[in-house]
This record gives sequence, C-alpha cells and structure tokens, in this order.
Amino acid sequence: MRTRKIPLRKCVACQEMMPKKELIRIVRSPSGEVSIDLTGKKSGRGAYLCGKVDCFRLAKKTKALDRALKHPVGADIYDQLEREFIAVEDEFLAGKEREADDE
Repeated sequence: MRTRKIPLRKCVACQEMMPKKELIRIVRSPSGEVSIDLTGKKSGRGAYLCGKVDCFRLAKKTKALDRALKHPVGADIYDQLEREFIAVEDEFLAGKEREADDE
C-alpha cells in the first residue's frame, strides 16, 4: 500500500511547517468577512495558525494575518478573533488528542 501524502502548511506567526490538520485556519470570505474555519472547507483566502494563543498574539502584533489574507484586518476583528480563538483552542487541542489516540 502507498502511504498517503500529508499536506503541510506554515503557521503565519511562528513560520513552522506542520500538517494541515494540526493548524487552525483563518479565512477571509469573498464578501470580506474574517472568521475561524475549523472545517477547512469555507471558501475564501485562508491563513493558518498553530493552536496556541501565543501564536495568535504574535500574528496580531506583526499584522501577519493582514499580509496572509491580503486584506487589512481591523483591531476590532482581531479582538473578536482572539475571543473565538481562545474558545476554540481547547476544543481544537482536545480534537488533536483524540486523533492521536485513534492512531
């Protein structure tokens, strides 16, 4: 049997290459709305972040999401995303642990 190729993506904050499933996708929809995409299937331009709040704060400080999404992200949107990111972080990390246990 052939081994499946695992797609890699780079965290826009820490620049670390990781498997796509281990990163959280931030997406800018065609209408310009910026949100977290846990499914990885929403249409629009995406940027990937590690599942750590520290990486999110670094991305906010360096405006990495602005560059990756090719769209200015306002401070109010960063604040909203940070609240969502903190809420999602625990769920995301629990999902990663479950996947590791399944292997």
